Amino acid sequence: MAENESVECITEHERILQEIESTDTACVGPTLRSVYDDQPNAHKRFMEKLEVRIRNHDREIEKMCNFHHQGFVDAITELLKVRADAEKLMGQVTDTNRRLQDAGREVTAQTEEVIRCRIQQRNMTTTVSVFLRHYAALKTMEQLEKVFIPRVSRYRFCQIMADNLPKLREDIKDISMSDLKDFLESIRKHSDKIGETAMKQVRDRSDCVVCPSQAQQHRTFNSVVQKQDSGMGYTKPVLTAQDLVDFSPVYRCLHIYTVLGDRETFENYYRKQRRKQARLVLQPQSNMQETVEGYRRYFNQIVGFFLVEDHVLHSTQGLLTRAFTDELWNMALSKITAVLRTHSSYCSDPDLVLELKNLIVIFADTLQGYGYPVNRLFDLLYEIRDQYNETLLKKWALVFREIFELDNYSPIPVETEEDYKSVISRFPFHDAEIEKQDFPKKLPMSQSVPQIYVQVKEFIYASLKFSESLHRSWTEIDDMLRKSTNLLLTRTLSGCLQNLIKKPHIGLTELVQIIINTTHLEQACKYLEDFITNITNISPETVHTTRLYGLSTFKDARHAAEGEIYTKLNQKIDEFIQLADYDWGMPESDGQASGYLMDLINFLRSTFQVFTHLPGKVAQTACMSACKHLSTSLMQMLLDCELKQISMGAVQQFNLDVIQCELFASSEPVPGFQGDTLQLAFIDLRQLLDLFMVWDWSTYLADYGQPTSKYLRVNPSTALALLEKMKDTSKKNNIFSQFRKNDRDKQKLIETVVKQLRSLVNGMSQHS
Repeated sequence: MAENESVECITEHERILQEIESTDTACVGPTLRSVYDDQPNAHKRFMEKLEVRIRNHDREIEKMCNFHHQGFVDAITELLKVRADAEKLMGQVTDTNRRLQDAGREVTAQTEEVIRCRIQQRNMTTTVSVFLRHYAALKTMEQLEKVFIPRVSRYRFCQIMADNLPKLREDIKDISMSDLKDFLESIRKHSDKIGETAMKQVRDRSDCVVCPSQAQQHRTFNSVVQKQDSGMGYTKPVLTAQDLVDFSPVYRCLHIYTVLGDRETFENYYRKQRRKQARLVLQPQSNMQETVEGYRRYFNQIVGFFLVEDHVLHSTQGLLTRAFTDELWNMALSKITAVLRTHSSYCSDPDLVLELKNLIVIFADTLQGYGYPVNRLFDLLYEIRDQYNETLLKKWALVFREIFELDNYSPIPVETEEDYKSVISRFPFHDAEIEKQDFPKKLPMSQSVPQIYVQVKEFIYASLKFSESLHRSWTEIDDMLRKSTNLLLTRTLSGCLQNLIKKPHIGLTELVQIIINTTHLEQACKYLEDFITNITNISPETVHTTRLYGLSTFKDARHAAEGEIYTKLNQKIDEFIQLADYDWGMPESDGQASGYLMDLINFLRSTFQVFTHLPGKVAQTACMSACKHLSTSLMQMLLDCELKQISMGAVQQFNLDVIQCELFASSEPVPGFQGDTLQLAFIDLRQLLDLFMVWDWSTYLADYGQPTSKYLRVNPSTALALLEKMKDTSKKNNIFSQFRKNDRDKQKLIETVVKQLRSLVNGMSQHS
């Protein structure tokens, strides 16, 4: 029984293997699942069977490869031999194709000329056939009137015929005039299409060809009309001649009115109607300035109108004159320039102004090719260029403000060589000392500096775009670029910097970084000049060019930042001094400097450590300004008129605080001061306090006015004011109470000193 099961299992496995070999792989899953659904160990036997089958197939594949190997090698060898011949053949085919193209180019041109001539012939045939019917009728009437009717004039019907002939002539005139009116209506509708096609041809050629001659432009317009007639398109299908433009009504009506002796009437009518149409064409849409498409439609209609006039001028004799077309064009120029000047002034988008400029250039080049003078249009472009620059300046003002708002006002960290190269690729920074440092390191300027530099270059590129195609020399373009860049630096960037410096959130650290930033931007101005020179190839050494005023811009910003540093530093000192809380009646000092003053000095120390990155003179000036302001503020506190009494203990405490100020000044918080220059900021306070601490009035009064006086900086009025605060006016605990107890003569001495001080003060006032 087991043997039968084994045989059945083997048979089943053979069947499954055959299915796997012959069935799509998507259906293999259910087949394999049946292996596991059978006997418990059937899948192992199946795997063994599968291994045997795979080895058999591998041997068959190997035999087949061995059998075909030599043939494959021979085929590859033959293919390598053929490759050289194939390359040679390819060269011959390419050369043959080139010569065939060269040979066929003339044939193609002649074929197009033949097609053009046949289209002209067909149009002429159609026009002549229609015209001949009217012409034949007129000739017949003339023969009847002059030859045949006089012969039979005695018959009454002849008189009826003779009476009807003028009416028939008028009917012919009316028919031709009706055709002319239809033509005028049609040409008004299709002028924009004619103008669009002509401007497109000029635009397509503008990259490689100077504006074509008048004769070439006439041929261009003819080809426009003819290609539209024939259905030969440009980038999209165009209307046929019957749908677009057909000049035969003009020629027919002109000839009929000429034959009938009424040519002047026709000429006056045609010119009057075209004047009316010109005024309609020149009337802009109310919202034309909002999109470039509005300007494009406006220009297309005008170009189409004057191309039609030019065609009629050259295809008829006397219907139009150059004086008439010049009159129309001058009227149009005045209207066009007024419209563009008004509408462009509303444009706030520089991209739209630039597109308008490109349209005006193509518009001018197109009409100039037909002999219409366009100098006034290019003069207008110079006005629009100023408007374009204004829109650029407004746009870049927003760019600069955003850069300043996002700046962290910290030196740029560079972790790797790649980071360093990334920065200097955007900004020309070179510092031998920093280059020697190991990574990571920091560059002195903050991230806004390379961003500003890149944006100035982007502005120059944007400004250059307007100067293209204006038919100006590179010297003039160079001058334009430098002037517009000067405006960007001296007005826009300068204004943004000045506003930034005045912002409340900009503190001392940020101001220090701004000064460092402006220093590096100032140094980069020469690279901006080189950048413009590389664009225009106009060297300042060979041609007198406008220099960039960036140096003054950044110097002014730096001076403003320095002034703001002095102001904010003094404001910070005032904030600390407002925290002072002296007990002006204390009997004696506690022997320690006041807490507020020590906090102030610590703040100044940390602040001046940041100032080490500033130019030396700026840091020294800031330090000297802070010490002078501190000294002045302390003196004002001591002499405050609302302060009525001061004890000697308070003076001693005040003296301890001034000593700390002097120690700070002597610790060289900012390097570069010579000797005791910084301590001299507190000399007035020091001499005044020494005078009261030592009570050395005899020396003061004896040496007063002498250059060698020990108390030379003590003003009598200052000494008197302080002494008045220390007099015994309350009869209570006072510095002078000990004098009253011990020696009343000293009180008299003080009174004497007060009198002498008052005498000195009065003498000074009388002398002044």
